[in-house]
Amino acid sequence: MTSTPLPPGALEGVRVVDLTQVMAGPYCTMLLADLGADVVKVEPAGTGDQIRRSWDAPLPGRDSPAFHALNRNKRSVTLDLRSDDGQEGFRRLVSGADVVVENFRPGVADRLGAGYEAARRIKPDVVYASISGFGQYGPYADRPGYDLIAQAMGGSLSVTGEPGGAPVKCGLPVGDLGAGMLCAIGILGAYHHRLRTGEGQYLETSLYEAVLAMSVWESTEYFASGRTPRPVGSAHRMAAPYQAVRTADGHVTIAANNQRLWHRLCDALGLEHLAGDERFASNTDRMEHRAELIALLEGRLATETTEECVRLLLDAGIPAGPILDYGQILGGDPHAEARGMVEEYEHPVEGTAQVLGFPVKLGRTPARVRRHPPLLGEHNEELLGDA
Repeated sequence: MTSTPLPPGALEGVRVVDLTQVMAGPYCTMLLADLGADVVKVEPAGTGDQIRRSWDAPLPGRDSPAFHALNRNKRSVTLDLRSDDGQEGFRRLVSGADVVVENFRPGVADRLGAGYEAARRIKPDVVYASISGFGQYGPYADRPGYDLIAQAMGGSLSVTGEPGGAPVKCGLPVGDLGAGMLCAIGILGAYHHRLRTGEGQYLETSLYEAVLAMSVWESTEYFASGRTPRPVGSAHRMAAPYQAVRTADGHVTIAANNQRLWHRLCDALGLEHLAGDERFASNTDRMEHRAELIALLEGRLATETTEECVRLLLDAGIPAGPILDYGQILGGDPHAEARGMVEEYEHPVEGTAQVLGFPVKLGRTPARVRRHPPLLGEHNEELLGDA
């Protein structure tokens, strides 16, 4: 964390009461906090956010790396919402808030006296957001929300992996993180509406909708053709060649997804005869004969290393790249470093720690790591006093 004075964030002055736990909700509120919002994380006394103690079995008094990854730039207070004191603390926090976010199962926030109606009675113009597994209504609304289940029921597992293989989920938790991002976007839209009109509102999204909303190509294929999309491995379902291709020591990703790039690829690899092959004359032809095409490309690249392939293709103006793992990316990749995607901060227990940087670069109001992930109840006295 830098010691130089930081410019104000884009959301400076916006107070968010964060009732969320685990991943989708904390990711949403962390994005708001990174943008400068004052996010107050409300946690159960004694245990706190479930993720403080999960997955990594931290030592007593320590929080898990997973908690640190999702809760920087926040302040923490502890409240028992089932108690009178907890309700008084909640009212105090919401009375000074602009936004409230929760990710309980549908109906739980209301039963705790912390739902939208309760918040609106305290602050009529509040923006109140809910994240759940399947939304607040509909046949699946009462089902528990887990990323794996959302990926399965939102279609992702049906199109991920190799053709004919076992179901494979996306390696990233796209349901959780997607719902968090969509909720943050919704909150910003609702907050802008409040600035214009003075009206607060309720909004909600779900892991299921986040996964389904990402099916841009898959839904297009279904709507346009009536065919149910199937797995295509690393390939693109509407263009070829656009996928990982085997090399002498690994794979290179190639994106020759139009006629100009296709002809450049043939020239760069000395395969000019393929440009005139009727099997590969158009993108539609290449899609139909993709297996044959990739076999020919892999035959040509079998003697080239991935590094050599990338250099050759980029020099020819063809989009290409290696497949990097996170050790390579986070352990010293110069572009990740140049883009500020690894930041450091000082934690009162853990010492110096690293975290991902903010992925959007704002010229006037840059997002920064301003606060360490809070200790449980670290800001009780500051925010609640004797409450």
